[in-house]
Formats: sequence, C-alpha cells, structure tokens
Amino acid sequence: MNLCRIMPAVLCAAGATGLASAQDVKPQAVTAVPFTAVKFTDEFWSPRLETNRRVTIPFAFKKCEETGRIDNFAKAGGLMPGKHEGLRFNDSDVFKVIEGAAYSLTVQADPQLDRYLDDLIAKIAAAQEPDGYLYTIRRLNPDNPPDGCGATRWSYLAQSHELYNMGHLYEAAVAHFQATGKRTLLDVALKSADLIAREFGPTARHGVPGHQEIEIGLAKLYRLTGERRYLDLAKFFLDERGYAHDRELYGEYAQDHQPVLEQDHPVGHAVRAGYMYCGMADVATLTGDERYIGAIDRIWQNMVAKRMYVTGGIGARGGEEAFGDDYELPNATAYCETCAAIANAMWNQRMFLLHRDAQYVDVLERVLYNGFLSGVSLSGDLFFYVNPLASDGKAKRQAWFDCSCCPTNVVRFLPSVPGYVYAVGDGAVYVNLFVAGSGQIPLGGQTVALTQATRYPWDGNVQMTITPEKSAEFTVYVRIPGWAGDQAVPSDLYHFLEKPAAQPTLRVNDAAVPLDVERGYARVKRTWQAGDRVELALPMAVRRVVANPAVKDNVDRVALQRGPIMYCVEAVDNGGEVADLILPDDAALRAEPVPTLLGGVTILRGTATRGDAP
Repeated sequence: MNLCRIMPAVLCAAGATGLASAQDVKPQAVTAVPFTAVKFTDEFWSPRLETNRRVTIPFAFKKCEETGRIDNFAKAGGLMPGKHEGLRFNDSDVFKVIEGAAYSLTVQADPQLDRYLDDLIAKIAAAQEPDGYLYTIRRLNPDNPPDGCGATRWSYLAQSHELYNMGHLYEAAVAHFQATGKRTLLDVALKSADLIAREFGPTARHGVPGHQEIEIGLAKLYRLTGERRYLDLAKFFLDERGYAHDRELYGEYAQDHQPVLEQDHPVGHAVRAGYMYCGMADVATLTGDERYIGAIDRIWQNMVAKRMYVTGGIGARGGEEAFGDDYELPNATAYCETCAAIANAMWNQRMFLLHRDAQYVDVLERVLYNGFLSGVSLSGDLFFYVNPLASDGKAKRQAWFDCSCCPTNVVRFLPSVPGYVYAVGDGAVYVNLFVAGSGQIPLGGQTVALTQATRYPWDGNVQMTITPEKSAEFTVYVRIPGWAGDQAVPSDLYHFLEKPAAQPTLRVNDAAVPLDVERGYARVKRTWQAGDRVELALPMAVRRVVANPAVKDNVDRVALQRGPIMYCVEAVDNGGEVADLILPDDAALRAEPVPTLLGGVTILRGTATRGDAP
C-alpha cells in the first residue's frame, strides 16, 4: 500500500470521522468533536475517567497477564514455551485494553505505559504469521485446534471469532497510532487486513464473521488510510449476511437469517447486533447508501419502541444474550450485558451523526447514565457482565470473568465519553451532553472555545461560555432532552405519568430568549463575541415512568426518574426488603442531595406502603 497516504498522528475519538485525506472519503455533514479536544472538570464523569486511567487500565493489563492472555502472544511468537490458555477470543481482550490505554495516552503522557505497550505490541507482532494471519489459539495448535476454532483457517467463522478479534485489533491499532505516531501495531493491523481483503470478497471466499466487529475496525482503517479496499471489505461482510453463497446461514442469533437491507427489527445476540448496526451506520455514512440508512432506521425504530429497557439496556434473554420478541422485557431475568449497552451507545452516536436529531442522543444519554455505568464500580476494579432491573441481592460485581469482554470494553469506552459531548458541521455547533469542562471546537476556519459550568446530572442548570477567536455568525444547537418535556423515550414504550411542572428556559447574555426547537435542539443563531453566555435551565422534578401495557412484566409497576437518572429502590435503604413495596400514585417524592454518599449523589425520599410480595 502507499504509506504516504496515512496522515500523521491525528487525534480523534472512537467513531469520529474525517481522518483520511484521500478524496474518496465521503464528506460528512456533522462530525463529533474528538475526545482529545474536550476536557472534563466535573464531579461526576471526571473522577470516573481518572479512575479508569489510574486503576482500571493497569488492573485489566494485570488480569490479562495473570490469565495467560498476554502470554498467549509470546507463546505463539516463539518467545516462551507453553500451551494456549483460555478462550479462543481472549486475544480481543488484550486489543481492547490497548485501545483504552492509547486513549489515555492521548490526554496524559505516561512514559511507563508507553513502554509497556511497546513491549506488548512486540509480542503481538511476533505472534503474527508471515502472511498476516493472527489467531494465537490456532498458531499454538495448528494440527489439532480446540473445538470452536475450526479445523482450518476460516472454516468455522460462525463461532471461531477469528474476524471478531481482528476488528478489535484494528480499532486498537488506529488508536495507538493516533496517540503515539508509532506504526508498530498499525503495521500488524494492515498486514492482517490486507490478507483478509485477499481471502474474502465477491470473487473469493464468501464467509462472514459470526460475531460482528471487524466491520467497525475496517471502517476506521479506511478513514485513517483512505484505502478503499478496507471499506469495500466491511460492506462485503455486511452485504453477504443472509445469503447462502457456498455456506450455511447462521440464523437469527447472528443476524444472518436474511440480508441486512431487508431486516427491520433487532434480533439475536445483542452485542453482535449492536456492532453490526454500528458497522451499517459507518458504511451508510461513508458511502451515502440510502438503503443502509433506511434499514438501520427501521431497526432502530423497532428497538426503541419495543425492545429496549428503561435503562437503555438491550438483550432480554440470558440464555442467548439476545433480544427477545416485541415487548419481551422481563426485569429479574433481563440480561442487559454491559457490552450491549456500549454497543447501543455507539450505535446511537452514529445515528445522530447521520440524522442530526436529538432523539438519538436522548437514548445515548439514557444508556450512559443507566445501562452502562452500572457495569463498573466506583473503585474501577469490579464489574457487572449482566445488569438486570431486579435482583434478590445475590448479584455482585466481580473482578474478572472467564469471558471478560465487558471489563475490557469498559476500559476502552470510558475514555471516549468526552467525544460524545459536542459535534460540529454545516456552520453549527451541537451541544449534546452537559458536563462541566471545556471543548475546543473547529468551526469556520477558527477554534471556538466552549466551556460548561454545571452540576449535571444532579442539577439541571447549565451555564455555557462561548469564545470564538474572532466574532462570527454561527448557530449553536443546544439539546433539550426529551425527559425535560413529556417524552421519556422517543416512542410509546415508556411514558411519564405526570406532565412536566415547568418548562426548560434559555437565556443569552442574561436576556431570556424563546425556545426555537428543531429536532430536539434549541437553535441560537447570532454573531458570537468572545465571552457570550448561554444559560439553560432544565427543571428536574421527580417523574414516575410507566411502560406500555404490552410489556406484561411491568403491568402495575412504576419506575422513578429525575433528570437523566433512573433510580433503584434498594433493600439496604428500606428495612431489608423491597419486593413488597407499593408506591401510591399520590405519594410525594422529593430529591435530597447527600454529598457524603457514593462521592455525592442526589437520592429520592417518599412514603410507600407494604403489601404482598409478587
């Protein structure tokens, strides 16, 4: 390949676009402002990101060492003797932690971590076979690979995870190159991608990955290098699903029951599905293919209207880690895998970038605060794989799992959260999330500094200061969350019992301005001067949320929400038992800040009665 086409180390959030200079990259109307240009100084997210940097990343590397995940590369590369340890997809965990570590390096230099990555990448490079193939469990067992790997390369793609692993390698390689400018891991990734591009295609092998992910990684390689074959390969893997070209279909579990362009609702393994929808959104964005946009629009509409939990979690069936039928949303047996929440967040970010509609950010925010964060402890070293909505108290966060996809996914996702706050395009700035801190936003040939002062999510008052380098006319779109009005989610799956007691308000330089709302955003178009202020006030009453009656498990049940936060009624706060609590519709509920609890939270108080436990 032409190495000159790769740009120097451009810093960019996971999922953002615009990395390649090649002319065949389709311009995108709206792009995310990269997380490297956004700094958090708040009391909610900032400590969590710092804990991820100081605790979770080194903890995850330590676990990868203790469980043989890293030694597998050294063994496969002939650097040490021994057999493969663990599961066939354990390579991917190492790649995900590298990705998270690379993100950490972009915001804070750490020579020790940098050297550690150099040593680890050398082991990965040694494990790669001369033609680019990389799969440690096969290289260590070439003549008798374990069950699930397939007798030969690519012979059991339904379960082997050979291509899934590579997707995470590609994401890690792009992140590491952007963070350090070093090509060491990127060269491994490109060698692998070139092999797979030769092996698969319309005139070659017609297999597809059983577990999607490589499509996302290939799209990132394309954005970085401008090499069209990577995008073509991602699209090929998607286009081949549902077609029995020289192979057997995998069925609904792997979203391989019908062509992706004909699918209209989410099915099967929730993480595989979420990653596939992200890949489809990437292809739609990069090619402008309206058929892809139409397909993921249909799937998203069904998900948000019939197959999503009130926390933003997805995946109702534990046995298959899968979506259920329409309105099949049990509470105690909900699976809601942490990885699935991350996939849902990534998917909704991509949907926003396609459509510039706040409804997708509403779902993204719901996932961030509720479906995702429950998956990691405040200490940063304990994790949930499954996040049910009801528990008998036996569910405990764990330090690690045999299948540790969720802890390693947390490692890479948390540092990318600042990249979801702002977006820019078409002469406008989009303020999507409310977090105290600052962003440096490229707009119209200059940099616009935007700072936020807020105690969100506990307080709905947000003060923004906008400082362009020189005065300029542009539009600032400020998201008005659906929960601040009368919309719990962008469908009739959940709704508030009460009407909002007050409406959001907006002020510019202390003067009230009417809410000019378009697609969920308040538009403020003016000639901005350095130091101009925008003040958003979002009323945060306690709201009762009820489900569509078709959700049988939630008939006569109510959830409690304040701002973006869904609340949990816990036995430790209620005399040791909660299953028999009944909350009268007229019971008063009040919010109470408790600075000494869990780093400072706002709790809800009210009076319930007790009845017979269901």
